[in-house]
Amino acid sequence: MPELSQESERGRSAAPFGVAEVTGPSMVPTLYHGDLLLVHYGTRVRPGDVVVLRHPFQQDLLVVKRVAQRRESGWWVLGDNAYAGGDSTDYGVVPDDLVLGRVRFRYRPRGTGRSPWALLGWVLSAARPVFSDRSGRAASRRLRAR
Repeated sequence: MPELSQESERGRSAAPFGVAEVTGPSMVPTLYHGDLLLVHYGTRVRPGDVVVLRHPFQQDLLVVKRVAQRRESGWWVLGDNAYAGGDSTDYGVVPDDLVLGRVRFRYRPRGTGRSPWALLGWVLSAARPVFSDRSGRAASRRLRAR
């Protein structure tokens, strides 16, 4: 389950944006271990959005997941990597007050490659927006399977 560094939470005060670091594989291929995220706190969340939330059973742990659907008591969230677990299939619906913000942008730290090709590959993939999956195809396929 991707945890987020606690640095992101300490630095957040009244500012609407903050930075978080991903650890873990549950959002692969959208997000990878070590990615830095620009999080828009307090914004409206819709199905398909990638969000930062407090874990329902361990609220000092921050996680990042994709919102699959709205339920009567909160949000059903899923990781993009179906094999990693650590989402609503394990802990159920996440209450609204535990969803902190929406991920807007992903920045991948530079790798160790020194060749011009490695540098070019990093430049082309290092920073990009994190788009919402409004189609619901991936989430609906996983929801039907459960």
